Amino acid sequence: MWLERLTPSASPTPFNSNRNYSPTPRRPSHLSPNPQPNRHAIRPRSSSSLSLTPNDSTTSSPSTSRTPNGMVYRHGASGRRPSDVADPLDVLNGIIGKKRSESQDRESSDRAAAPVERPAQLVDSIDFEDLSLEEFASRQDATDGMLKSKVGAQTIQQFEQERDKFQDLHNAIADCDDVLKAVESYLTDFQTELGVVSAEIESLQTRSIQLNAMLENRRNVERLLGPAVEEISISPRAVKSIVNGPIDENWVKALNEIEARSATIEAKAASSGSVKAIEDVKPLLTDIKNKAVERIRDYLVSQIKALRSPNINAQIIQQRNLVKFKDLYSFLSRAHPTLTEEITQAYINTMRWYYLSNFTRYNQALENLKIHTTDRNNVLGGDPSSQRSATVSTAHDPFSLGRRIDILKTSNHMAISSYLAEEDKSVHGIEVPFRNFNLALVDNVSAEYSFMTEMFAAKSFHQISRRAVEIFEPVFALGQSLTKQLIENSTDCLGVLLCVRLNQHAAFELQRRKVPVADSYINGTNMLLWPRFQVIMDMHCESLKRMVSGSGRSAVSAFSLAGGDDSRQSSAPHFLTQRFGQLLHGILALSSEAGDDEPVSNSLARLTAEFDSFLTRLSRVSGDARSRERFLFNNYSLILTIISDTDGKLAAEQKEHFDEMLKSASRRG
Repeated sequence: MWLERLTPSASPTPFNSNRNYSPTPRRPSHLSPNPQPNRHAIRPRSSSSLSLTPNDSTTSSPSTSRTPNGMVYRHGASGRRPSDVADPLDVLNGIIGKKRSESQDRESSDRAAAPVERPAQLVDSIDFEDLSLEEFASRQDATDGMLKSKVGAQTIQQFEQERDKFQDLHNAIADCDDVLKAVESYLTDFQTELGVVSAEIESLQTRSIQLNAMLENRRNVERLLGPAVEEISISPRAVKSIVNGPIDENWVKALNEIEARSATIEAKAASSGSVKAIEDVKPLLTDIKNKAVERIRDYLVSQIKALRSPNINAQIIQQRNLVKFKDLYSFLSRAHPTLTEEITQAYINTMRWYYLSNFTRYNQALENLKIHTTDRNNVLGGDPSSQRSATVSTAHDPFSLGRRIDILKTSNHMAISSYLAEEDKSVHGIEVPFRNFNLALVDNVSAEYSFMTEMFAAKSFHQISRRAVEIFEPVFALGQSLTKQLIENSTDCLGVLLCVRLNQHAAFELQRRKVPVADSYINGTNMLLWPRFQVIMDMHCESLKRMVSGSGRSAVSAFSLAGGDDSRQSSAPHFLTQRFGQLLHGILALSSEAGDDEPVSNSLARLTAEFDSFLTRLSRVSGDARSRERFLFNNYSLILTIISDTDGKLAAEQKEHFDEMLKSASRRG
């Protein structure tokens, strides 16, 4: 019986380790939950054919007569734990360090005291097929061996078929192993180098921190000392420019920088006392300033020499080479006053020669102009025959203003050139050369004074004016000599008065331009013109007096024209009335804006009184009173008609006077 084989005397057949466990769930045991450590129990296999019976027969003994499968009663049928064996739960709790509670102890005692029941379905699913346990186990071993052999043969055959693949796989694995070893070596070296780099980075970081601290300290020092050092330092660029650079705008900038540094250093030296940095810079600064003075001297001297070149335009040199670098002269005046005065005097002498030579040539050209000549016979009471013979052009009337007044109203303020003056063949009045010379003089004086005020800005206006007068003194003398030459022997009263008005216009223009240099020349010219005008007016008065007194050839001619041997006196205006009216008209037209302080008024009053006397004396030649009054009326009417278009205070006075004379003659008539 297979049941006998489960007795303790029978040795259990060992299980094949290759057999599978049964997939059926393990049934609960009827034994105690705490089996003894030395008990042997049958473990289920994973195979579904595993059974605890020796055969696979479907016929079995009743369950009541069977002993529970897998049970070995070594300590008795009761299944209780011996008293000398510890409770497994206590062992586990002792291992994990946990104490059992009283309730767990009581539960464990109750389970130990309770009988163990056999599970009813422990071996119902195992079919031993009427075989003993040994036979069943042997058959299972044989089956497993055949299965192993079959599986091994298939595995070998499959391996042989795929040997190359496995060899390639082996080789690939070997290559990968070599690569991994190389990578491992590389990574090991890289780790070593990375450690070195990390140490270097730490060193550099420490060095960077030190450098940052040094940089911050330097910045703090620079922030404190930078401005002070900058104030006393001179850039190499400026030094190089001063020593070797051309004199241009950059050179002037460098010079201004040197001068600014010089002023700062001198101020600091005066306030701070002895400072090593300032003491070191001072010699260099002195050398640079001396070099700058030397180069400025050479430059100014070269420009002054250029002004002496023949046919040179001085204004081009003044504007392009001197005024453009006027700071050079200012620096020189501060750095070396003595040298500045010498250069200034050299410039004055040069320009004095320049203007004198040019105006001398221009004066010679103006002397080529043909001028209407007048003499003592060209007066109101002069000999008409002598006047006609002495006049260069018969079209010229010294007593008529005509278009000569246009010279005061023209918009052309340009002087005639020397070439045109030499080529001009027409005859002019004395006012033409006078105007052209003075126009050129005013323009040159204004230009030179403007240049000097800008170039010599370091000097006062009084000093500049005195220097300018020094330059133009010879030219002023030349101009006054020309004026004297024009009016000295002339009896052209209107021409002289035109020169007076032109001289006044020149004075107004100089005042407008704010050029006081030529004031002495203007005043000197007036001192020549006004006396000559009065002399000519006196000559007219004297000629009328001689006619009134009846002395002289002119008086005989005048009275003979008035009546002569003819018993019938003509009431027509005398020819001297026409001449007097034209002369009066010219004087009044040129004196429309004359002031009360001018000598024109007095001279004209004397001339008018002499002419009234002349007409009164001339009217007495007539026979009856009616003829005399008609003669006076016609003469005064002619004069009023001639001067009717004149304006001004002086013209109004003369019109009023002759109107009274006309009314007086009418009342007498």
